[in-house]
Amino acid sequence: MTSSEPRIIVASREVQAPPGRIFELIAEPTRQPEWDGNDNLAECPSGQRVRAVGDVFSMTLTMGAVRENHVVEFTEGERIAWRPAKPGRAPVGHLWRWQIERLDTDRSLVTHTYDWTDLHDETRFPRARATTTERLAAPIDRLATLAETRLS
Repeated sequence: MTSSEPRIIVASREVQAPPGRIFELIAEPTRQPEWDGNDNLAECPSGQRVRAVGDVFSMTLTMGAVRENHVVEFTEGERIAWRPAKPGRAPVGHLWRWQIERLDTDRSLVTHTYDWTDLHDETRFPRARATTTERLAAPIDRLATLAETRLS
């Protein structure tokens, strides 16, 4: 790693939907495979809706591995962040954060952040480096499509 290497990557986009609708797609883990921009998430057991810091939800990845996601930031309707880990182990030091800011009644600014400043396992650095602003924008685009589609 070089001293100037960015370890916090951010993407933002305006979405034509209220914050609550967007936030529900993120805080309900069973919905996450629908908008995952890396096509890395296979499934999530139901009944794990995130409600507070300290919650842990599990996901099965497309390659079959299971990850436990430890919620470290949470404000209903506005902010959620988690640190992934192998089951029964401590998180390895990277963080995924979602922030939703109300712009008006039916518009929100969605910001997705990947922060690997605390990642110290050098075997994970190549994948962390591959997480670019463009890659973070993909799930925002998918979330926008879901959130902007009104159910009749």
